[in-house]
Amino acid sequence: MRSSVLLTVTSLLSILLLSLHITEDIVLGFAGGGLENLLGIAILVVYLCGTLLLSDRRSGLVIVLLGSIIAAGMPVIHMSGAGVGVKRSAGAYFFIWTLYALGVTGTFGVILSARALRSARAVRRPPAEP
Repeated sequence: MRSSVLLTVTSLLSILLLSLHITEDIVLGFAGGGLENLLGIAILVVYLCGTLLLSDRRSGLVIVLLGSIIAAGMPVIHMSGAGVGVKRSAGAYFFIWTLYALGVTGTFGVILSARALRSARAVRRPPAEP
């Protein structure tokens, strides 16, 4: 499978998992359910636009790289310090699973987008003159 297709699929999966994770944060009481969530929606829309509309441009790859870093950072944010904090909650299993899945898809997205950015830079570099 081509790297660009892998990056698109990985980014879409990360966007889905991030939206599920934000929903879980609200349901489990870690985040409020008010208008402050519009910022999260805006971030996911930018990540989606970078993935689908700008995938063939350097700006799209940078957006996907940043979104992948955010996705990979979710487990670090939630598992540092006192830990996850939902061990006895009814939604703990799915919450922890989404953290692991975000860590995997986010890290894989960082690797793929960094490779794509490096390849794009190599292609645009003019040939050296003798």
